[in-house]
Amino acid sequence: MASIMFDDLFAGVPVMAILRGMPADKSVELALRAWDLGIECVEVPVQTEEAARVLRAVVAAGAELGKPVGAGTVTTAKQLGWAVDAGAAFTVAPGLDAEVAQASVAAGLPHLPGVATATDVQAARAVGLTWLKAFPASVLGVEWFRAMRGPFPEVPFVATGGMDAGNAAAYLAGGAKVVAVGSALDDAAQLPLLAELLRRKD
Repeated sequence: MASIMFDDLFAGVPVMAILRGMPADKSVELALRAWDLGIECVEVPVQTEEAARVLRAVVAAGAELGKPVGAGTVTTAKQLGWAVDAGAAFTVAPGLDAEVAQASVAAGLPHLPGVATATDVQAARAVGLTWLKAFPASVLGVEWFRAMRGPFPEVPFVATGGMDAGNAAAYLAGGAKVVAVGSALDDAAQLPLLAELLRRKD
């Protein structure tokens, strides 16, 4: 189920938007901008109850347009509960917690865990997770993705952490299937680059 969901979300769209630490109105504004650009996958981290309220607002905006919204930084059962209550379509985490991952999938929310080593990748695959988040991608570097293609050619990675419209193309060329951007959506200089990146991958 998780594989089908993320395959659909990322089909032909190599960019995910992360809306972190902003008030609800600003988050909704940037989510609408992402959807207008053609970015289907929007994530709102839920590290606090206030962030969970922001997620709820973005989920409501997405529902009007038929756009799914995910909950990010889901590392505990409490945060997973917030995600479920808000109507999130999927969950994302900075690392791998098998119990949280399995509980998320059991609740009907595909889970995207963070990985940084081959051991992490094997552990995530062992509990049935297909799409994985390489984090922090800017620290791991482009060569990390090239290296991982050897032992894990079938694994699709989402490059997250330090990604923007300027370096996204290099990570996609290096082997990432998707790049997750945040500030680029609120930067007038980066928006044309982001749009061009999406056009090239259509």
